[in-house]
Amino acid sequence: MPSAKRKLHSLFAITILLLLAIGVGCRGFFQNPQLQTVTVGPQNANIQQGSTLQMTATGTFNDGTTKTLTSNVFWSSNPQSIAAVSSSGVVTGNAPGNSTITASSGAVSGSTQVTVSLMNVTGITINPKTFSTQPNTNVNYTAMATVTGGQPVDVTSTTTFTSNNSMVTFTNGANPAVAMVGNVTSATTVTITATYVSSNGTFMDTGTLNVQ
Repeated sequence: MPSAKRKLHSLFAITILLLLAIGVGCRGFFQNPQLQTVTVGPQNANIQQGSTLQMTATGTFNDGTTKTLTSNVFWSSNPQSIAAVSSSGVVTGNAPGNSTITASSGAVSGSTQVTVSLMNVTGITINPKTFSTQPNTNVNYTAMATVTGGQPVDVTSTTTFTSNNSMVTFTNGANPAVAMVGNVTSATTVTITATYVSSNGTFMDTGTLNVQ
């Protein structure tokens, strides 16, 4: 009987070892699929300035499967001045032009290009229309475009501001645009002109700057 018990114990031990070996082997065999590529969509999208677009990131794995990536994805855009992207992949068109949108998951990334445009512009409005200031000061200006069937769009950064007086100069390409009033020696009225070039024409508006 003792011999039979020892044999039974040995058989039990061998069975346990075999089960452990099978478990380790299975874990080694059924590894989590590894991410190979990331595809960003929609590809080569066109959006209106001031509008938004939800982007998606699709991962392809080494076992041939694909899955929409909703977590652990880092979104970026370049340049952000053309289009910005949120942490959830929502793109906002900031100014006409092209921007590259990239989604990264770990060391794997994918990208696509988004084109921002402003269509159906009917005019622009300069702000302020009338303003009074002193010499050696700065005045901020903005420009809004009116668009058929949509809300006004801020186009300040892509509008060119000029004045008819050499003592008032502008820094363009920023929002707001800054009028730098120099050492004007006597009261004068300066005409400020805003010019915006869109895909469907060139639009202008003027304002009055009183330097006292």
